[in-house]
Amino acid sequence: MDKTSTGLQENVAGLLCYLGTWITGIIFLIIEPKNRFVRFHAFQSIVVFGFIQILGLILSGPFALFNLLFAWLIWVAGIILWIVLMVKAYQGQRYKLPVAGDIAESLLGKG
Repeated sequence: MDKTSTGLQENVAGLLCYLGTWITGIIFLIIEPKNRFVRFHAFQSIVVFGFIQILGLILSGPFALFNLLFAWLIWVAGIILWIVLMVKAYQGQRYKLPVAGDIAESLLGKG
């Protein structure tokens, strides 16, 4: 595993991109300008957990009672995704989710 500009191993930095959901994704985009592995996981964290948070805000609107079951299922799926993505990053895998991973790769660019 390569070290990042932060001095962390890239698998540890990749895991940390997910630890605080989209917030740590943004932090690692700022503090890690070059490591593509870390930046990919940071972008994917922002896309996945940003979407989940926005969806949660929408579901907590005027029809919150109607959407309670759906919101609970999204919360459970989010927890499962959070754990899986942290484990995969720690294992050194560039685990790409179907849509979010494509968006993260496009944001990463060809560099």
